[in-house]
Amino acid sequence: MPERAHVTSSDALELFRSNLLIYLSKARPALDEVGAEVMRMRNWLEDEQRAHWENQARRRRRDFDEAQQALFSAKLSILSRASSAEQMAVHRTKRALEEAEAKLRVIKQWDRVFDNRVGPLVKQMEKLHTVLAHDMVQAVAFLTRAIETLEAYRRLAPSPAAAGAARGTGQTPPPGGGKP
Repeated sequence: MPERAHVTSSDALELFRSNLLIYLSKARPALDEVGAEVMRMRNWLEDEQRAHWENQARRRRRDFDEAQQALFSAKLSILSRASSAEQMAVHRTKRALEEAEAKLRVIKQWDRVFDNRVGPLVKQMEKLHTVLAHDMVQAVAFLTRAIETLEAYRRLAPSPAAAGAARGTGQTPPPGGGKP
């Protein structure tokens, strides 16, 4: 007859199970927050930033055109040299317009590549979410059943005193821990 296992406690499994439950309670909301942050970033990029820099480019184009008109008017009225204030205004508005156009180009570029760069990471995150929502829930259930089974086995095993007495007399202890 094979030797019986000596299960004295299932505390380690219970501790692992409780730590796994704590981990799951923290990991799921963190993943949900990351997913929501990706969606917010996509909306911010596609909607807010694009609209903002398109408006800025239009406004700065208008300011640049007005500054050029003022410079042209100054050149015509003086018929010799434009004032430095008009020239500085043209240069300043031109730099502002170039900045807005550059930022708009960057926004459009990020809009095009966002899904390609973020997509694989989102898929990995979705896989992890599936593992946490499905596989880890099954693992907790398995650990619960294992703990229950070990506890039931431990209750059936003879007490150490009854086992020692049985070994000394050569008898096998009765089921239920050696109680008559």
